[in-house]
Amino acid sequence: MDHGTAITPVSTRGAVPPFYVMELVKAAARRAESHGDVIPLNVGQPATPAPRAVLDAAHLALEGGPLGYTEALGLAPLRAAIADHYRSRAGLDIDPGLIAVTTGSSAAFTAVFLAAFDAGDPVVVTRPGYPAYRNTLAALGCEVVELDCGPEVRYQPTAAQLDRLASRRGRVPRGVVLASPANPTGTVIDPAELARIAAWCADAGCLLISDEIYHGITFGDARATSALEAGPGTAVVGSFSKFFSMTGWRLGWVVLPEPLVRPVELLLGNLNLCPPAISQAAASAAFHEDALAELRGHVHRYAANRDLLLSRLPDLGVTSFAPPDGAFYAWLDVSHLTGDSSDWCARLLDATGVAVAPGVDFATKGIGDPRLDGDRHIRVSLCGTTADLDEGITRMVGFGQG
Repeated sequence: MDHGTAITPVSTRGAVPPFYVMELVKAAARRAESHGDVIPLNVGQPATPAPRAVLDAAHLALEGGPLGYTEALGLAPLRAAIADHYRSRAGLDIDPGLIAVTTGSSAAFTAVFLAAFDAGDPVVVTRPGYPAYRNTLAALGCEVVELDCGPEVRYQPTAAQLDRLASRRGRVPRGVVLASPANPTGTVIDPAELARIAAWCADAGCLLISDEIYHGITFGDARATSALEAGPGTAVVGSFSKFFSMTGWRLGWVVLPEPLVRPVELLLGNLNLCPPAISQAAASAAFHEDALAELRGHVHRYAANRDLLLSRLPDLGVTSFAPPDGAFYAWLDVSHLTGDSSDWCARLLDATGVAVAPGVDFATKGIGDPRLDGDRHIRVSLCGTTADLDEGITRMVGFGQG
């Protein structure tokens, strides 16, 4: 046998499309090193640190002795604090035993997908929608079923759409993933429609997975309702990254239907052992009233940023966009400027130092309604400083007119 050439096995799972936002993060980092002029409007990362109370709690934990492994499902006091948060925010009585603390919401989605679905199972995701749902499900061998959600349904799914989809395919999906407030559109699903979807999934025997990581960030009269308010049987994912301004702390959670608790515990114990101990030790402080008041101040800034962008869209020639009711994004149709959003975003960064996310991340092109194709859209993040956003728009306007 010839041992001169090593052969490294490579599975097809790693051949998923890139998360283009993260590709832009790399490109923006190189631009920052060479020019120092980057305005990052591409990533959903608050420009603010964790609340003061969380930072103080982290210092105490660091000085208090070794930080070792925790239970796979997370520290019991933190799980209880999350349950208390649901009680105070929405009047929901959640058993802490149904809550799993995870390494960011990303680990929650992966664990739920693995626990609930087998290879080949069809799972519905929205188009446009967060690309990691689609790419993670594909890597796990599930059949990703993209559901067009355009302006006529405010970029959110409906129970009627799911019913038509199941009739057309002759098969009920094993799962449905939705987000409210949504990424990339910022739209909030109507509470009555969310209840209808939850009921449809319960009747159909498929799992509804509700991404609620942007809860706490809504504008005006918009209200983000938890799918837990529609009854049990839904997997609800939360996170400390967005409203709580703790992206790099890598901490999320999921409220599980009882049959999934033990499978998820076994998976998390093998995949991650446990979430970061220092983050868990500090995170309960994020629910203290002084921390919440600090965080609500950030939401006021996001609202001001949204209003600033909307007032300046005519300067960009943008006339079509999703109504951002929450989260901190704007989903903009820039088909008057380009038919290739990836190329346009790359050229914008190269020419101006402004980083925005190409729409191809969030809406696969050429598979459904062409109005929704990602090549026609960009996503602008609104969670930075107002001054940076204003300057970024000015540079974008100059680029678009060039």
